[in-house]
Amino acid sequence: MLNPVLRDPAALPRLLLTALALLLLWPGLSLSELDLAVLADADNAANMGRFLADFWPLAHDREFLRLLGRATLETLAIATAGMALALLIAIPGALLASRALSLSAVHLAGRPAWWAQALRWPVRGLLIVLRSVPEIVWALLFVRAVGLGPTAGVLAIAITYSGMLGKVYAEIFESVDPRPSRALLVAGSPRLSAFAYGVLPNAAAEMLSYTVYRWECAIRASVVMGFVGAGGLGQQIDLSMRMFAGGEVASMLLTFLALVLLADQLSRLLRARLL
Repeated sequence: MLNPVLRDPAALPRLLLTALALLLLWPGLSLSELDLAVLADADNAANMGRFLADFWPLAHDREFLRLLGRATLETLAIATAGMALALLIAIPGALLASRALSLSAVHLAGRPAWWAQALRWPVRGLLIVLRSVPEIVWALLFVRAVGLGPTAGVLAIAITYSGMLGKVYAEIFESVDPRPSRALLVAGSPRLSAFAYGVLPNAAAEMLSYTVYRWECAIRASVVMGFVGAGGLGQQIDLSMRMFAGGEVASMLLTFLALVLLADQLSRLLRARLL
């Protein structure tokens, strides 16, 4: 007796989901006015060729290398200082927005009271506001407020990343095993002690992993914000492009590539040692 033809029972739902995705993607492509044919245009290809030809030879004189080193250190400083300020806002915000240390949840079989939930919504709303505005927009606003320079970049990263970190930290706190912290709260332990001994040991690894990833993102963001005057490598790239100094732009792009690779290797080392 011949075996029946095997059929995938999920084939039809997958086809329907694929068709739906394509149906939703088509208006997006139309609104974005994507036209890949411009890349094959002869005039555009010639312009790109001349633009790339200006990148060689790389700029490597002593004065430029000194400027490049300063801009690179400035980029690292902007990202690190911005992340440090973001943590000062994100950790308290995550504790206030999380249900992990809710006393009402301890006494109501794990479900916090409605009034406790309502008290957390203003904090969650603040975190949404902080992360909803891109850091490049904050940088533009702070450049107008405090002038050109790294200060605008640090403040922009601090505000946006505090909202991102606060949201993710709150979710991490709520995802860990709640029994140790609830046992400490029932025994009369203060909330900070319950957090330090009941929540943090289980959440530290995931928090560290996400924080290092966000630091990598902050390095890239600090370069982008430099184009609006927030200092660092981005500002120097913008100045060199305006002066048609292609060799300087190429040297700074290679330095930025090395910086991202260094950040990636450092994050891997930290995860391997600490996680």
